[in-house]
Amino acid sequence: MELKIPDFAVVVLIGASGSGKSSFAARHFAATEVLSSDRCRGWVSDDETDQSATKDAFEILHFIAGKRLAARRLTVVDATNVRPEDRKQLIELARRYHALPVTIVIDIPEETCIARNKDRADRQFGAQVVRNQVRLLRRSLRGLQREGFRHVFTLSSVEAVESATIVRNPLYTDRRTDHGPFDIIGDIHGCYDELCTLLERLGYAWSNNDGRRIARHPDGRRVMFVGDLVDRGPKSPEVLQLVMDMVGAGTALCVQGNHEQRLLRKFNGRDVKVTHGLAETLAQIEALGENERAVFVAEARRFIDDLRSHYWLDDGKLVVAHAGLKEEMHGRGSGAVRSFALYGETTGETDEFGLPVRFNWAAEYRGRAMVVYGHVPTPTAEWVNRTICIDTGCVFGGKLTALRYPELDLVEVPALRVHCEPVRPLAPAAAERTAQQAADTMLDIEDVSGKRTITTTLMGHVRIEPENAAAALEVISRFAVDPRWLIYLPPTMSPSETSKRDGLLEHPEDAFAYFARAGVGTVMAEEKHMGSRAVLVVARDAAAARQRFGTSDDRIGRIYTRTGRPFFADDALERSLLERLVAALSAAGLWERFETDWACLDAELMPWSAKAQVLIAEQYEPVGIAAGAATQAAIAVVHSAVARGLDAAGLLERLQSRARNAEAYARAYRRYVWPVAGIDDLKVAPFHLLASEGAVHIDKSHGWHMNVLSEVCAADPRLIVGTPHRVIALDDATETGAAIAWWEDLTERGGEGIVVKPLDFLAKGPKGVIQPALKCRGREYLRIIYGPDYTMPEHIERLRERGLGGKRALALREFALGIEALQRFVRCEPLRRVHECVFGVLALESEPIDPRL
Repeated sequence: MELKIPDFAVVVLIGASGSGKSSFAARHFAATEVLSSDRCRGWVSDDETDQSATKDAFEILHFIAGKRLAARRLTVVDATNVRPEDRKQLIELARRYHALPVTIVIDIPEETCIARNKDRADRQFGAQVVRNQVRLLRRSLRGLQREGFRHVFTLSSVEAVESATIVRNPLYTDRRTDHGPFDIIGDIHGCYDELCTLLERLGYAWSNNDGRRIARHPDGRRVMFVGDLVDRGPKSPEVLQLVMDMVGAGTALCVQGNHEQRLLRKFNGRDVKVTHGLAETLAQIEALGENERAVFVAEARRFIDDLRSHYWLDDGKLVVAHAGLKEEMHGRGSGAVRSFALYGETTGETDEFGLPVRFNWAAEYRGRAMVVYGHVPTPTAEWVNRTICIDTGCVFGGKLTALRYPELDLVEVPALRVHCEPVRPLAPAAAERTAQQAADTMLDIEDVSGKRTITTTLMGHVRIEPENAAAALEVISRFAVDPRWLIYLPPTMSPSETSKRDGLLEHPEDAFAYFARAGVGTVMAEEKHMGSRAVLVVARDAAAARQRFGTSDDRIGRIYTRTGRPFFADDALERSLLERLVAALSAAGLWERFETDWACLDAELMPWSAKAQVLIAEQYEPVGIAAGAATQAAIAVVHSAVARGLDAAGLLERLQSRARNAEAYARAYRRYVWPVAGIDDLKVAPFHLLASEGAVHIDKSHGWHMNVLSEVCAADPRLIVGTPHRVIALDDATETGAAIAWWEDLTERGGEGIVVKPLDFLAKGPKGVIQPALKCRGREYLRIIYGPDYTMPEHIERLRERGLGGKRALALREFALGIEALQRFVRCEPLRRVHECVFGVLALESEPIDPRL
């Protein structure tokens, strides 16, 4: 006997002890698919026959079954299951996870069961137990389908059990092997003429198929109809006939809409209210000739009855359902799935037009699959969390819309006229925010908390540990700018390999050597400004900001630090700087050149004290004062000792050296400090035009970035300054020597140092993406980082042992996450997807890496 079961189901084995259920399960199912009540008893009591452990055993069984079903795994329950109350729990479990309940009844003679139990030492519980189980089993046989089992198979002999085979079939909704391409068309509602126009615009040609007129695409594309073919419009029978013929010819697929479901009920003689356009459809059908009408109704009844609630397509990447579908319902089967697919979900309230208020499931959708649906007319088809409603109200005078998959292009034709006046006006009040932005007003803590793995295009999976996520949550929820502006955080930067040169920790030749080993031929060296890293996200005006970033105030941008905090506490100062930047971008013609109303720039903002004034006042300055005072006091004491004839000349020399170090330390940090009374005291040095509308500019060289930004600098040289730089061929000793001499001169004059980058923004070596940049800081600047006395021999030798592996791994992961955030923003993905990457960068910053590196 061939038992055909769904490949996703709860398979309940029913049979008395000794009937061979466990042996049957072992032959036909994987060990991981079978949940045995006996085995669960053993797990909790070390004795599979311990009946006192039954309650705990079934709690474990139901728990594991739930986890398997949540993951859409076929689950087989191996227990006697002869009592209705035991089966009821399993049916409820199947319904909870939208799995089909299936039962296989092994009803062999009780004498056989009794004889088998006699041969088993662990089944010595008497024949009466088996007889009671058989009696309960047979009393249940007729009512199994009424209990809720969708498929019931009964094996009534040992031979039937031995010869049975299991065939697994995918659910009717499961078309994951169908990869399209598709043209998915929204609610038609009898608008036949608009449908024909749309099909032609999509490239379909009309042909004859056994006397039926159908549309066929020359490239083999197929139409996917989302339902609601009928009612309200002028030609519902024509639409339904065309769709039936195209589905029959294999050029289309269709899911059921609630209007088809209601028409079917009417065809079947059910009591249906003739409202919402059904009267027009019935009148149009009635106008057909008698014979034509009879044939049409019979064919339509069969067609609609055979329509599925939804389709799960293209390896699970696409779901099409009339009213949409939650992730936990994809590719599953239950009454709840069909109901949601047909009607969606309502709150139980009605709006001012008397229509039901619908639960906005799309705003909370987090699934991997794209969901394309209709049902609720909307003026414009817009993506929200990988879902899109393409019912654009053609019958109400709107448009008939198709989504081309996998291209994701929208193709629309306008309605020829208003065929039906809508109860709720189709055109909304003017809104500056998109549907996705409206859904992004609240971020969910579950999207960033706990252990997470973020997929990036540059480095694959980047893992975020829960303790790091918790630290980032504290910072970003209390101190960061509005996350709608937080589209990028820059990565940390590793220093070059530790130099072996006397008195130095870092030197350009080591950075050059790193990139040469990675196969990079040309690098750019940029002067490292005496400022702080700043990200500038700016829009052309407040209206453009509201439209692109979904904000609701009059800001034209934000300037923030590499940890996402506002750079300025003074909003007026920030706005003044941003207005100057907007004017410079306008003067340079960048808005028009890049066809954008916004830009994201990476820059240094000077002076360092503009951001670090508190740090200077509370850390650097006190250290300098204390070091100077302490060494001078010690020198005075030692001078007195030497004057008295004590042998302290060595100690005196050491203290004098430390005094010079303290003075050098104070000079080093003071170079980065100047008073800031207003915008005229600030300098901005941009070095990356990271992104603009439709583009993340990582495909451009660093030379391109410098050239473009030089035009912005020229437009406002008092505020926006260029970054001195030079391009170096690593195989040219003259160029590398000149670059080293430049670094030496720069650092001897008190400069911080240089940053060395591959000329290409994104460079890869034999092992993948390499460091995007290495910093080479000068000897005196490093005194600020490591302390006044770091250059003393005993300290510098210890510092040469610093490890760079962790820092460099961190830099690469943060680089990948930052670029991923920008790419997601440019693709107009949900804010939570952008924020996931930005949050990841901030979380990685709490990893235990030496911050001095």
